[in-house]
Order: sequence, then structure tokens, then C-alpha cells
Amino acid sequence: MQLRRKPQGFRLVTLKRCKWRLNWKTKKTIVAEVAEVAASAYSAVAAEYRGLTVEEMTDLRRKARGKGVYLRVVRNTLARRAMADTDFSCMQDILVGPLLLAFSQEDPGSAARVIADFAKEHKKLVAKGVSISGKLLPASELDKVAKMPTYEEAVSMLMSVMQAPISKFVRTLAEPHAKLVRTVAAVREQKEAA
Repeated sequence: MQLRRKPQGFRLVTLKRCKWRLNWKTKKTIVAEVAEVAASAYSAVAAEYRGLTVEEMTDLRRKARGKGVYLRVVRNTLARRAMADTDFSCMQDILVGPLLLAFSQEDPGSAARVIADFAKEHKKLVAKGVSISGKLLPASELDKVAKMPTYEEAVSMLMSVMQAPISKFVRTLAEPHAKLVRTVAAVREQKEAA
């Protein structure tokens, strides 16, 4: 066997530590941050973002921020550790592949609304699962969670339900007086006509 000579100009390149690699401190910080957000969140959505451009991801982040949704792309192992002791530990089985996590901070349906609205425009964003109150729902339930009313809508619905019996009671109380007035007016019209 004959040894080959190195070509002229060949240099031995040593790989330096890559900038995208996370050190232990950074990983610990990310886990703590996601765990803190998950502890206070109402619901979470995991969605696969494969194929989205940087501009589309920026647009999604902007929309999420406006709706009170914490959106984060996290390594699956770090996400599993962060969600281990929260209501979202049921999501650990679906954390496979390139996923982004959306946590609802203001109302239970806000993260689902943001992901569902964005997925209508961009078919490459695919929801993998929704977790609410410690239960994992399939991605097909995303629209049901998205249609949940916000806090203000729920309060207004409750007030209208509470107001309906009272207004009906007031109308019932006022009806005998109104009926008497209509009867007297009809009798008067009859006497005037005769």
C-alpha cells in the first residue's frame, strides 16, 4: 500500500467551539425561563415550524406578542425538563422534531388562536398538540380551544345570562299595569267613536 502525499496548500483546521452550542449555564437559564412561563400559563400549543422562513417566524412572533402569547423555540430535551413539574408534563411524548412552544399568558385560548390563524395562511406550520388543564388534546382540537371566549367575552356572556331573568321579571311586573293602560285606552276610544 502506497501512502499519498498531502496536496500543496492543505492546512489542518481545528474546529473551534461553535457559537450555536449551548453551554451548561445557558441551558439552565433556558430551562428555568420556560419552567417559569409554563407554571403561570393557562394552556400550551406545540407546533412544527419546519419550512417557515425567518420573515414568517418573525411575523408569527410579532402576532404572538400582541396577543399575550409566549412563543419559544427550545430544544426538546430542555423543553421536557422545563415542563416536567408543570401541568404540561403530558406533552412530553409529542416533543419530537423541530417544534415551537406557545404558552397562553392571558386566556386559555390565545395561543391556540395565534397558531390556528397563522396556520391558515402558512400551511407549513403544523400543530402537534394542545395542552390545557393538564390534559393533552390532539391537534384536531386546536380549533375548539381557539374558539374559547376570552375573559372579557366570558364575563359579558355571564352578565347577559344573569341579566335576562331580571329583565324578564321586570317586564312581567310591568305587564299588568301596561295591560290596564291599554284596556282603558281601548274603552276610551270606543266611547269616543260611539
